[in-house]
Formats: sequence, structure tokens, C-alpha cells
Amino acid sequence: MSKLRCAWCEKDDLYRNYHDKEWGKPVYDDATIFEFLILETFQAGLSWYTVLAKRENFRKAFKNFDVQKVAQFTDAQIQTLCEDAGIIRNKLKIKAAVTNAQAFIKVQEEFGSFSTYIWAFVDGKPIDSKPATLKDVPATTEISDRLSKDLKKRGFKFVGSTVVYAHMQATGMVNDHVEDCWTRN
Repeated sequence: MSKLRCAWCEKDDLYRNYHDKEWGKPVYDDATIFEFLILETFQAGLSWYTVLAKRENFRKAFKNFDVQKVAQFTDAQIQTLCEDAGIIRNKLKIKAAVTNAQAFIKVQEEFGSFSTYIWAFVDGKPIDSKPATLKDVPATTEISDRLSKDLKKRGFKFVGSTVVYAHMQATGMVNDHVEDCWTRN
């Protein structure tokens, strides 16, 4: 018998594997949180599938999502990325990734870790919204609005409330698996 999953992930195995192994699972390490921040930045205005399909290319292009290395990208490296067909070649998003890496490091310095900072918005534990169906899953919440506003104040780019909420879902700050999804058990 096949597993019941959230309907959005039934496109193919790439989506199913991401859903089953990563989406909605709490992430507390800064490296993975930064990876998802970069990926969600590029997802803005596009489908998550587009980004997920290019994830390995992003990993290579962004030095295995090493925040220190990305923060030091030069204009020449940014231009090279703008010509890399393996990733999304949006110069504003590429520059935002560098800016966000720099801002990420400042948050780490202030709070000891980015994880400490971001998880404080949900009191350190995932919010389980228990949606009955996908229609019950919001695109934004009051918390994603507040977090987005705070990130922007700290210099982050491409972190609107919808992008931030998607990041919260990806890193397990919220659990939006529908009630009949096998991952709830």
C-alpha cells in the first residue's frame, strides 16, 4: 500500500523524497538553515520544484552553502554565477544571497547562532498547525510577517512574509503536513 502524503509532493520522486525526509522536520543547525535561506531566496516568484531540481547546482555554485565563503563573494564571482545555467541566473537574487550571508553572520555574532535567533520567533519549538487539507495551509502568518520585518530591518533581501513562511515550513518551525499525511505519525 502506498503512503498517504501531502498532495503537493506527488509530482515525482524528487518531491516525494524531499517531503518525506526534510520538509517540516525541525532544523537547528545554522548550516542547513542558511542553505534553505539561500534556496528560498531564489524560489521567490518561482516554484519550489524549480529550485529543488537545481539544488545540487546551487550547492556547487554557493560553495556547499558555506556562509563565510558566500559572504565574501566578489563582483567577479557574482558575474560568473549570473552566467551559470545550472542555477537561477537572477542577478538581484545572487547579490541578495551574498548580502544575506553577510547579514546572517551578523545575526550569529549577536545571538550566538542564527538558529537561536530564528527559533525564538516560535519559542524554540515547532508550531503544529494540524491542517486538515492543503486549503488550510496559509501562505503567511503573523509570525512570518514579524520575522520578515525583522530580517529586512537587519539588511536581508528577498525575505517577504511568503518566502519566510516557506522557510519556516522547510526548516520545521511549522508543521503543515496535512492530517492524513503519513509523516504525522
